[in-house]
Amino acid sequence: MIKAGIIGATGYAGGELVRLLLNHKEVEMKWYGSRSYIDKKYYEVYQNMFKLVDDKCMDDNMEALADEVDVIFTATPQGLCASLVNEEILSKVKIVDLSADFRLKDVKVYEEWYKIQHKSPEFIEEAVYGLSELNREDVKKARLVANPGCYTTCSILTCYPLIKEGLIQPETLIIDAKSGTSGAGRGAKIDNLYCEVNENIKAYGVTTHRHTPEIEEQLGYAAGRAFCLNFTPHLVPMNRGILVTAYASLAQDADEDAIRAAYEKYYGSEYFIRVLDKDVCPQTKWVEGSNFVDVNFKIDKRTNRVIMMGAIDNLVKGAAGQAVQNMNLMFGFEETEGLKLVPMFP
Repeated sequence: MIKAGIIGATGYAGGELVRLLLNHKEVEMKWYGSRSYIDKKYYEVYQNMFKLVDDKCMDDNMEALADEVDVIFTATPQGLCASLVNEEILSKVKIVDLSADFRLKDVKVYEEWYKIQHKSPEFIEEAVYGLSELNREDVKKARLVANPGCYTTCSILTCYPLIKEGLIQPETLIIDAKSGTSGAGRGAKIDNLYCEVNENIKAYGVTTHRHTPEIEEQLGYAAGRAFCLNFTPHLVPMNRGILVTAYASLAQDADEDAIRAAYEKYYGSEYFIRVLDKDVCPQTKWVEGSNFVDVNFKIDKRTNRVIMMGAIDNLVKGAAGQAVQNMNLMFGFEETEGLKLVPMFP
């Protein structure tokens, strides 16, 4: 049994972490951190936790928290974790950071895209990018894990096998992604009001979305070289879910059998990644509330391009579920512990 604390426990990702960790047989929750609700009972913030969590919300004192727990989850805005972490803390506790502070290996790229100064660049090289299925062995040895973004998780896992096997031309890659409104967080924003979102769909962050360099960096490792891609996210009027549709030109001699073999090679033994049957397109409803990733593809022979498709729940595999999966690896637990969640349908 280990002890866990969350800084940012009252955001959507933090609330999802609480939900998952309460059902984890190896974890005892000790700290519900929240700047906005200090001394307020957690169930008063999230009424679904009534009779489940009676603890009061604490502050974001990472130094004090490190003396009380074995693992800290930081479900916070960019910049906070980097401003709090130090060597003394990391000598006592393991950290899974759900922000972008340690995802990008080039601090200049981070500062360019996020428009803030990085407060602890000395830990960037050490941090392990926590895409569990691709970096499993490194995650097991890590004391600081950078939990991937939600769009990036779905985009990378959808495209990775074909790039890794050289079956597509990376420079032709176009990623179209759609997300439910919980991906924007729980803070009050005009763009997220019911009347703004309902009966509406819109592109945003066109050419400027902050997950773009993260996707490029990780897929660049798979390709063995750096390349640029087009990534366009869209906001759709639903609570949860991300659907990625990606397009790329096929490499010479790439055919349907080779593409399916690539997906099976990398994902055939993965519990959380489901390669769907032929002609079945992923849907967000089929993964809602779960840690599953559904992927599939279709070849357009007329254009010699492949359409790659993926779906996740942005709050689970795209945030809290992946964080728990990484924690399981870091502490030697069964990787699926606390995460064998049947998708909710309807």
